[in-house]
Amino acid sequence: MDDLKGLFKNTRQHLMSGVSYMIPFVVAGGVLLALSVLLFGSASVPPEGTRLNDLFNIGAAGLGLMVPILAGFIAFSMADRPGIAPGAIGGFLANKIGAGFLGGIVAGILAGVIVFYLKKIKVPTIMRSVMPIFVIPLVGTFIVGGLMMWALGTPIAGLMSGMKAWLEGLGTGNLGILGIIVGLMIAFDMGGPINKVAYGFGVAMVGTIDTATGMASPIALTIMAGIGVAICVPPIGMGVATLLAPKKYTAEEREAGKAAILMGLIGITEGAIPFAAADPLKVIPSIMAGSAVGSVAAMLLGAGNPAPWGGWIVLPVTKGAGAYIIATLVGVAVTALLVNILKRKVNQATSNTDTGDGSQEVELTFE
Repeated sequence: MDDLKGLFKNTRQHLMSGVSYMIPFVVAGGVLLALSVLLFGSASVPPEGTRLNDLFNIGAAGLGLMVPILAGFIAFSMADRPGIAPGAIGGFLANKIGAGFLGGIVAGILAGVIVFYLKKIKVPTIMRSVMPIFVIPLVGTFIVGGLMMWALGTPIAGLMSGMKAWLEGLGTGNLGILGIIVGLMIAFDMGGPINKVAYGFGVAMVGTIDTATGMASPIALTIMAGIGVAICVPPIGMGVATLLAPKKYTAEEREAGKAAILMGLIGITEGAIPFAAADPLKVIPSIMAGSAVGSVAAMLLGAGNPAPWGGWIVLPVTKGAGAYIIATLVGVAVTALLVNILKRKVNQATSNTDTGDGSQEVELTFE
């Protein structure tokens, strides 16, 4: 039990380790994906068979790897190299079943704990050399993968279906309440399953064509405008926060903040994930508050978004572009100010420490 307490005592350290390895994948993948959409000039995926679609797929591959990398290196921080495979595979499965980056964090921690205890099993001397490269990764991957596939997958899928039905049942009677709910959902897991439920609700509304006019209803466009604003507030808000209070963020986070602003403008909520993974208790409430405020502001100001996308890339087709911009700036201000109030100054001491087995780890200390 004392071992387990010691392991969880350094949870923040383990999360930061996973984030530090994940950030290059988020930046490279997110910026390339955003660039492809920007050059295409329309808030949609470039058509297949084009160079821009190839660029989009390269970026999507980078973003697709971010959750497995996050989970793998959380487990690495907890249990050293034998934890990487169970963590990364568990993170991949978490993504596949729709658990998003939160599922990846769970998979990484599960893998770290399981591998940590597998390493304590006493084995004959002849087996010691194969344990870390064969037995532990194999058994650890089976246990973590089994938990993700057989224990967590069905409940998550059922929860997502229930949420979608609940949203549809709300209807459009009170835009303020609906704006708050979809804003909170969009920001909560930043591209994960809850985000996708709210986003899918908005897309379905826009895709419902009024037979009399031949286009989506004004109320549907208003809902999608609120969702479009909520999508871009988390990354832009966190990027602006790093500019306003740079001493409260690590050097890596400050660099990620610049990329996050670009990703937010293009409508990629995942740009906020490195910040949320490193400090979820302060970041997630802040971005949820900002997205909720921005979403409500867009709806009440009468913005309309006919494109099934978010960010400012939809401005050329947006009804009430000024209202859309104002709502975004209000949401960004709420997120940036709130998260900087909650966060304290960070002192990053970075060094490559030899662990004795040839591996090197980045050490981060916080005040």
